[in-house]
Amino acid sequence: MSIEINHSVLSTLRWRKSTHSGDGTQCVEAAFLETATLLRDSKLEASPVQVFSHASWTALLSGLKSQ
Repeated sequence: MSIEINHSVLSTLRWRKSTHSGDGTQCVEAAFLETATLLRDSKLEASPVQVFSHASWTALLSGLKSQ
């Protein structure tokens, strides 16, 4: 999947922190767009962003829940 992201827009997105972040040392945040889901390290807002298609995001969550 190819999606172009304007990085200046990242700070304007609504990022949701994982409910499984635990003690706060291993936290991730997700932002949900019309065409993709973005994932980043919540401690480093300027960290690289992983982009998932909706199908890939669903597969990732399903795989994590089965563990």
